[in-house]
Amino acid sequence: MDFAFTSDQQLLKNSARAFLDEHCKPALVRALMDDPRGESEAMWKEMAQLGWLGLALPESVGGAGLGMVETAILLEELGRAACPTPYWPTLLAALAIEDAGTAEQQNRWLPSMASGGARGSVAFMEGELDWDPASITTRAETKAAGATLSGVKQFVPWATVADVLVVPARSTQDLALYLVDPRGKGVTITPLTGMDLGTRWATVQLEGAEGAPLSRSADAGAVYGTLFRRAAVGAAAEMLGAARRCLDMAVGYAKVREQFGQPIGAFQAIRHKCAEMLMEVENAHSATYYAAWALDAGAEDAALAASVAKAYVSEASRKVCGDAIQVHGGIGFTWEYDLHIYFKRAKALESMYGDADYHRRLITRHVVD
Repeated sequence: MDFAFTSDQQLLKNSARAFLDEHCKPALVRALMDDPRGESEAMWKEMAQLGWLGLALPESVGGAGLGMVETAILLEELGRAACPTPYWPTLLAALAIEDAGTAEQQNRWLPSMASGGARGSVAFMEGELDWDPASITTRAETKAAGATLSGVKQFVPWATVADVLVVPARSTQDLALYLVDPRGKGVTITPLTGMDLGTRWATVQLEGAEGAPLSRSADAGAVYGTLFRRAAVGAAAEMLGAARRCLDMAVGYAKVREQFGQPIGAFQAIRHKCAEMLMEVENAHSATYYAAWALDAGAEDAALAASVAKAYVSEASRKVCGDAIQVHGGIGFTWEYDLHIYFKRAKALESMYGDADYHRRLITRHVVD
């Protein structure tokens, strides 16, 4: 059995690494923290030219027609760079439209998203801060030409720059997905400051906002479940990238920082800590890419694999990034040193799309049922 990336996948990884090393240095990440928009328009356009924005979209709309494994490869590199970009929220919105949108909705949004002309996001979470779809209380009042939505969505990533939002809501007792114009009447977007200053978060308040149903799928619950699992695995890939970057920084520092006339990497405590960090990273790699493959293959255990990956990588990335700070000692806590950028990216993603406790509950259901 061959677990290695194909030559094309390795080329994608190498080219993404080279691009981000050149165009997304820590200095840019820091500069965008203070930028009102929070992202680089120039870098977004270059990402579009590289084909990243349409990586997982069909060729018929200008995409590359690739799958979750290739997307995870790219997301790992974006996480390694702590890249400030609405890439993943936009792709999630596009995947929802591809899965459940009408032909008109697909033609309206997918080519534009693949070319970089439009951004999107998915408003999963509500005020109870519970990721279970049963907790969704946003109401949709059906009308002849669509629906009006009322409710509050919390911690919506990059809603401040989005051109369209995918909003789960309930019509009577049934879950449905709607497209909402974030600048439309009845929509109020309030920016939030989170731990990760490289990501823009917002509260989205809907008060009679117009919503166009994604109605091509008869089972919106299944579409929601697939989308949520993709979101969780994508977050795991980003956290893996952040953890790998912190491991590299810790090992590099241990080789050059000297105490008592020798590198601290020569001391058993530091060597063992770095070895444990490597084990966590490699386990996280295996969990993430198996889950990505399972989603692509429609494997029977795809849902279980997604929850295992998100639960494991959430905790592993926090531990690896935290241990990297310990290896660095006092300098690891300073604002001037870059280590905190990756730690905060991993920590913010730990709770997105279901934290470890939530996914453990899902794992328990899979095991028992």
